[in-house]
Amino acid sequence: MNEQSAVASDQRADSAEQYVLTLSCPDKQGIVHAVSSYLFMTGCNIEDSQQFGDHDTGLFFMRVHFSAEAPVTLDKLRASFAAIGDSFQMDWQLHRADQKMRIVLLVSKFGHCLNDLLFRSRIGALPVEIAAVVSNHTDFAELAASYDVPFHHIPVTRDTKAEAEARLLQVVRDEDVELVVLARYMQVLSDDLCKQLSGRIINIHHSFLPSFKGARPYHQAHARGVKLIGATAHYVTAELDEGPIIEQEVERVGHGVTPDQLVAVGRDVECQALARAVKWHAEHRILLNGHRTVVFA
Repeated sequence: MNEQSAVASDQRADSAEQYVLTLSCPDKQGIVHAVSSYLFMTGCNIEDSQQFGDHDTGLFFMRVHFSAEAPVTLDKLRASFAAIGDSFQMDWQLHRADQKMRIVLLVSKFGHCLNDLLFRSRIGALPVEIAAVVSNHTDFAELAASYDVPFHHIPVTRDTKAEAEARLLQVVRDEDVELVVLARYMQVLSDDLCKQLSGRIINIHHSFLPSFKGARPYHQAHARGVKLIGATAHYVTAELDEGPIIEQEVERVGHGVTPDQLVAVGRDVECQALARAVKWHAEHRILLNGHRTVVFA
C-alpha cells in the first residue's frame, strides 16, 4: 500500500461509525452466516464477534462490534435488520458503540461504591454519563456536587415508599436513564418497580448472603472465621438478592484480620465487582439467559 492509499484508509477508518449488535434466539444452523452476510451486504466491517450456544436452554447468543460509513445510519440498520431478526425469532438490540449510557446512582449511607463509580466515570474508565445521584439521605450531596452531578434527596419511610418510588421513576424518565445502579442503596424495591425496570437495575451485595443476613455481615463472618471475602453484582428482580449474577469478586483473608479490616476488604471487592458489571452492561456485553447471564467480557 502506498502512502496516499494508507492515508485514505486511515481517513475512512476515522469517519466510520461504530456499532454493537446483540442477539439471542433459538439455536439453529445459519444464524452466524445470516448476520455476517447482512453486515457484508450493507457495507459494514466486523471488528469483533463473540457467540455462545447454550445446550441446556437451546438458545444462541451473539455480540458483534462492527463499523460502517455513511450513508449507513443506526435507523437504517435497525429497519433493514428487522427481517433477519424475525426470521430467526431473535431478541436483538443495535446500539452506537461510542454513545455513553446514561445512568442514575442510588445510595444510602455507605459511599464507597458511589465515590468509585463517580471517579471512574470522570476519568473515562466507564462508558457512562451519570445523570443523577438519588439517596434517601443527604450525606453525599456534597460529593455529587463536586462531580457536577445533580443530587436528589428522596426520603423513604414505610408510609411514603410508593411515593418515593414514583419520584425515582420520574427522575429516570426525565433524565432519559437507561440503567439504575444500586451503589449500596439500603432499601428493598417493590415488585412493581423491579418489573418496570427489569434488566435495567444492577445491585451489589456481599457474597455472604444468604449465610450472613441482616446487620454487620462482616462481623458475623469474622465470628465464623471465614477465609474468603466476596461481593456479587447482579440484576435486581422481585426475589430479593436472587437476580441473575453478572460478576463476582473475592479476596482471601487470614486468621489475623479484624472485623474492621474485613469491612475494608469488603469495600474494595464491592467496588471492583460493581464497576465491572456497570461497564459490561454499558458496553452491551451482557445478555439474559433465564435466571443466568451470558457475559461477553
